[in-house]
Amino acid sequence: MKNILVIGSTGQIGSELTRELRIRYGGDHVIAGYIPGAEPKGDLLEGGPSAVADVTNAAAITEVVKKYQVDTIYNLAALLSVVAESKPQLAWKIGIDGLWNILEVAREYGCAVFTPSSIGSFGPETPHVQTPQDTVQRPRTIYGVSKVTTELLSDYYHHKYGVDTRSVRFPGIISYVTPPGGGTTDYAVDIFYYAVRGEKFVCPIKEGTLMDMMYMPDALHAAIQLMEADPHRLIHHNGFNVAAMSFAPETIYAEIKKLCPDFEMEYRVDPLKQAIADSWPDSMDDSAARREWDWKPQYDITSMTRDMLEHLKMKK
Repeated sequence: MKNILVIGSTGQIGSELTRELRIRYGGDHVIAGYIPGAEPKGDLLEGGPSAVADVTNAAAITEVVKKYQVDTIYNLAALLSVVAESKPQLAWKIGIDGLWNILEVAREYGCAVFTPSSIGSFGPETPHVQTPQDTVQRPRTIYGVSKVTTELLSDYYHHKYGVDTRSVRFPGIISYVTPPGGGTTDYAVDIFYYAVRGEKFVCPIKEGTLMDMMYMPDALHAAIQLMEADPHRLIHHNGFNVAAMSFAPETIYAEIKKLCPDFEMEYRVDPLKQAIADSWPDSMDDSAARREWDWKPQYDITSMTRDMLEHLKMKK
């Protein structure tokens, strides 16, 4: 990777990924792509070049790729799960029509493309415990349908045209930098903010609901490590399971309470979020990623909880 375009650079993952890539590759080599109304600010703006990069506008993407001689695109444009259910047409337009534009530009200009998939790509018929790398994927949300399509379309462009497409299936991602933005797993971010403020947390997911989660530093590491991986080792290219920890609401609550003894939580289940959560895996088997590109997370639930609380208290 020499010149990298991050599309969605001001989003939940994109804002932190852009910073990390600039540390590794130099600010001048990482372009912060954004849509009007979501311009980069602060160090995101000052740390390197930025450009309008709307995935629904193929001509605009082409212009940026040519101007900066981009060889790698991180395509993070998407609506999160709960938001997507209320705006299914927009979710498809951004997630799939936008991806098509990116892949066409990549085919013409020889770019590698990372477009993340998700645990949302699985459905009720998928084995929920240690979900295999290759298994049935029949999601019932537009978010999940778009993620399965992302994997298939990316694979198609790789096999048909030789485009270097790669992706991981992200679990829920927990971060102290960017507030939650409408995902099913966002309760696991919200809960930390409430704990630091000393407020009671109302959990929208019922007790006992297991979901895979990952701390943001590990998510960034996965995205970059996969794109740096030797292509000759890769059997899979798109849709690698990556896992770090799996927990239910009462488990993360107990971990936080060890450090915040007065913290309280009650349950008020959101039917939509719960239905989505119930269709997702309890845990994923990520042995393919470990075998093909040496994936290994650095954080478990205890180390993540300590780090999250320390950073949020400093921001308070």
